[in-house]
Amino acid sequence: MVSRSSKRRGLLVGVMLSAVVGGTVQPAIAAPPRDAGDQAAPSRTSAVGAAEQEIARTLSVSLRDPRWRAQVRAAALGTEDVDLQALTGRATAAGGRDLHSSVVAADRRIAGLKGLPASTGSLLRVRLGAPSMRSGLTAGATPWIAVAATADDARSLTAYDSQGRAHVVDTARVPDRPLYVLDIDVTKAHRAGLRVLQHAFVDKGLASRPKTTAAANGGWWATKVTAVEVNDDEEPWFKGAAEMFSLVTGFGQDGAARVDSVDMPYLDYDGTVYYPNQILVNWSNYKYDLADVVMMEDDDGTNYRALAEAITTALLTVTDQGTYIPLVNAVLSAIPDSWFTDDPDYVESWYTLAQSSTGRLNGASGNGWMTVEPYFVSEL
Repeated sequence: MVSRSSKRRGLLVGVMLSAVVGGTVQPAIAAPPRDAGDQAAPSRTSAVGAAEQEIARTLSVSLRDPRWRAQVRAAALGTEDVDLQALTGRATAAGGRDLHSSVVAADRRIAGLKGLPASTGSLLRVRLGAPSMRSGLTAGATPWIAVAATADDARSLTAYDSQGRAHVVDTARVPDRPLYVLDIDVTKAHRAGLRVLQHAFVDKGLASRPKTTAAANGGWWATKVTAVEVNDDEEPWFKGAAEMFSLVTGFGQDGAARVDSVDMPYLDYDGTVYYPNQILVNWSNYKYDLADVVMMEDDDGTNYRALAEAITTALLTVTDQGTYIPLVNAVLSAIPDSWFTDDPDYVESWYTLAQSSTGRLNGASGNGWMTVEPYFVSEL
């Protein structure tokens, strides 16, 4: 599976499109693959991870209160994951009430670390580690609390018992002991992050309302994704699905670099073909007729403000010079190397997407494909 937390419907797919400037098309340069030499990079932003570890330890100790433990158990059995701030906010037992202020503070801290506004609200979620643990989640059992690992190939998790002691949990198999997994609501963070990105692009003049003749023409031409699939390794037991978005970039009608974000909430798992019939590119926003696509996977530690700064800084240095300029290369070069391992991960890329493109397009790295077709969006 491609990863997710909470609903974790995320593969952060950053789709970055660049345009043909003039008639000469240079050879496509494949986006950089995952760098095996980046092993020194942390599996998640350390400050975000530290905030989660602190809350996990505090939550584990709070479960010594039997009334609070029962309330958490009832919530965890009833849904896939639970809003921890909301759960502690309605707690009737002292263990939960005493935890509430710490959770609120942690949510605010994590939002700030991810470059999100304080208005984002609650982000921390808790869920049962695996369905097979339900039978062990009896009234007398005190589950451990583990913090979800971001890396798909993580070999262990840190879990805390009711005394606050840390234990190493092997990810190779589902533990016999029931445990809750503490994680971030990637769906919520992702959508708030898209707003941060788009606002930053508008502020820097890289996005705006399209200045087109669409009204005069009765509509506009688009590229529609009719099917898409991403290949990846089997997802471990402690992960869920993923969160996707696209960054569509090229030269706008004014000749300046342009970026537009497109959410892809349906692309949950790898090895699954999705049929979204989704508009990916609005060609009326662009001056030229060629695009590149880069797909990336989001992880909990992503700082959207930093991501926006890296992208805008790179694109503001690119000018329309009358030759094909692959803007995606400038974007990928600007993003720190560690973001290609965990934060968000590079997944796939497509080059030379044009308004007339149709049929199946295989990705440059062989990790995914999509079928597209031209589509005319008519005015009502």
